[in-house]
Amino acid sequence: MFAARRLSSARPMASRRLFHSSVPALLKVGDRIPDVELMEGSPGNKVSLAKELKGKGIIIGVPAAYSPACSESHVPGYINSAKLKDAGSVFVVSVNDAFVMKAWGKTLDPSGKSGIRFLADPSLSFTNALDLSFDGSAIFGGSRGKRYALVVEDGVIKEAHVEPDNTGLNVSAAEKVLG
Repeated sequence: MFAARRLSSARPMASRRLFHSSVPALLKVGDRIPDVELMEGSPGNKVSLAKELKGKGIIIGVPAAYSPACSESHVPGYINSAKLKDAGSVFVVSVNDAFVMKAWGKTLDPSGKSGIRFLADPSLSFTNALDLSFDGSAIFGGSRGKRYALVVEDGVIKEAHVEPDNTGLNVSAAEKVLG
């Protein structure tokens, strides 16, 4: 056991730098949207936002479908905004299954007039590729995506509105993002 400790302390400095009290965010303005498949409506309907987002668009990330802030304020703020029509393609992404996202979309926007598409990221593939996951075990039973809004143009992040406390609703609200 002593030898194992000695070997671990002999690791190069670069590997020890990975341990800090706060994890640096990897998502930056100017980054391309990762080419990761999400699901829309059913597990068989795969969508890649990297391929879908041609021109202007917004990706709205929420911690959970049907949660109070997501259902009562965050997503309805976009659905009801007069400025939504100028935003381009708009997607809501959550760490839920495709069936839940489809039902939630129909609940929030029964007529589908807003044009917002609801996408599932059940395995956190997209969320982790953006480095926007957090441990939501205490509230949601497992890892979730932070609350955010990414303004995207031609697949490149132009603005990143990520809530500093993961789930609050301030910087990613429709009135802040859409102006």
